[in-house]
Amino acid sequence: MFYYDKINNKKVLKSDLLANVEAFFTTREICIKSKEDNMQNIVEENKNIICNYLKIDRKNLISPSQTHTANIELAKESRHDYPDCDALILTDKNLGIFLNFADCTPVILYDEKQNIGAIAHAGWRGTAQKIAPLTVKKMVDNFNSKPEDIIAVIGPAIGFCCYNVGEEVFEKLSATVKNFDKLSEIRQGNIFVNLKGINQRQLEEIGLKKIDVCPYCTVCNNDLFYSYRKENATTNRHSAVLRLR
Repeated sequence: MFYYDKINNKKVLKSDLLANVEAFFTTREICIKSKEDNMQNIVEENKNIICNYLKIDRKNLISPSQTHTANIELAKESRHDYPDCDALILTDKNLGIFLNFADCTPVILYDEKQNIGAIAHAGWRGTAQKIAPLTVKKMVDNFNSKPEDIIAVIGPAIGFCCYNVGEEVFEKLSATVKNFDKLSEIRQGNIFVNLKGINQRQLEEIGLKKIDVCPYCTVCNNDLFYSYRKENATTNRHSAVLRLR
């Protein structure tokens, strides 16, 4: 179940499934990613607040350059450049990672037994390439995780209510899971798909048992989260943040 908490009196969103790790989604109140000139001082101040909360050095807060790929990297203390990367795996307690969103689907993964985690950026392109299951596979293959031990928390994203797509996107997404019928609808001649639901189904199909899906739509709840569609291609982002204990 999702609930709101505060960091330095600024609202963040958490899941009770992730009680044993530091993990949350930022809101508009604590933006840490923007290309707007007038936001840069605010972004830096908010990053410092989050680093203090996570108890890490500022240089150890890492974010990749997201480009809607299915490329997955391991976060390392000595490395800060992750080009063309849309998922980071975290094994080092000295680091914090964050990925950025404004309608795309954030997926936080956490293996309680191995104490490792990951964040994946699943827009429609990443979802079509199964980035969340591929991240799980990398955790299994490289770090001895088991799917049944991995918790998935799917954060705020554009909802089934608002996500209309063209036929090409529909075809690519529908090919990624079984029984796609309940994950799409035709409304007044337009195709709508459930992007969060597709990511949930993909993860269920590879054996994950514990999955929490955020009810918030970034378009409908634009007062809390950023929306690329509703805000005319805004560069402001909310973020998924993770640090191991």
